Amino acid sequence: MRIESKKIEFNQELTLECGKSLPKFDLMVETYGELNEKKTNAILVCHAFSGNHHAAGMLESETTAGWWDQIIGPDKAIDTNKYFVVSSNNIGGCSGSSGPASENPLNGEIYGADFPVVSVTDWVNTQKILMDHLGIDKWELVLGGSLGGMQALQWAISFPEHVKKAGIFAAAAQASTQNIAMNEVARESIRKDENFYGGFYLKNKTKPKKGLKTARMLGHITYLSEEHMDLRFGRKFQDIESRVATDVDFQIENYLQYKGEKFSDAFDANTYILMTKAMDNYDPASLTGGILEDALKNVKSRLLVVGFKTDWLFPPKKGKEIQLAAMRSGVDSSFVILDGKHGHDSFLFLSDRYFKLIRSFLES
Repeated sequence: MRIESKKIEFNQELTLECGKSLPKFDLMVETYGELNEKKTNAILVCHAFSGNHHAAGMLESETTAGWWDQIIGPDKAIDTNKYFVVSSNNIGGCSGSSGPASENPLNGEIYGADFPVVSVTDWVNTQKILMDHLGIDKWELVLGGSLGGMQALQWAISFPEHVKKAGIFAAAAQASTQNIAMNEVARESIRKDENFYGGFYLKNKTKPKKGLKTARMLGHITYLSEEHMDLRFGRKFQDIESRVATDVDFQIENYLQYKGEKFSDAFDANTYILMTKAMDNYDPASLTGGILEDALKNVKSRLLVVGFKTDWLFPPKKGKEIQLAAMRSGVDSSFVILDGKHGHDSFLFLSDRYFKLIRSFLES
């Protein structure tokens, strides 16, 4: 599989939904496969909250395969022998695209907390600019899971003439009150870290590592299912020799400590706040009097909405709401519930039925 990874600089002003603007912006982009001569085989993959542009395969500079490597590649559900797949790190991220850790071109300083609030619609708009840069007129498919699924839905709404099909997996048209509450607790743990410095921790040569670790531990619980945690960990005690912290007793504690520590080393705290805010604020029906079917009335793409039984972050009923609104708007749509063994994270893991579902939707 041919993989190309590069940073693309866009020397144009980008006006954001919040009313502020970026004088210019960068997108870190990874592509897989070959774009055909007519540029009709392109697929856009949108990443979830903690994802980035590295969706599949492995370059020499990388140590791990991409987050959707089970789905994207030669002869996989999204076959790179046939399709040209594009994945970009969203603005506000921390993997190469313009974000809080980037330099503000207006003053030469790190943005930090001065990086403006971004939205799902902003991400879709930058992806449209990227699409034009690549000379692609219509995506054969736009898809993603969780926050990526929200982007796929917004693509169908914002640019109906440029999307043939949209795959919306483990996602929702709006976050629940509980989702928002959990995200706020996570953000507060970051803000209250003594090393946060109001979001300007990089200027102070430090990092709110403890707060970010706690936020990730809390978030990770919402990605798993109770069944999965019971089967994998139960109430088993952690061996003393393999404890990552001296004050843990149970395997689940040890697992969360490990995940939180690893994440806090690699991720940016301001990005965490921006991404969760974008998730909380997404609501396409807010522009149509709270009526989702009105927000979908101009959609021309076919929709595949997938929910997972074990997902309690965005349970299947959230996907069903999208599909019912699409039906009422006359949009060609399908809704499928898959079992999934990994809770909300089930959209990342391949199963036979998942493979057949994506493949048949793509080739239909």
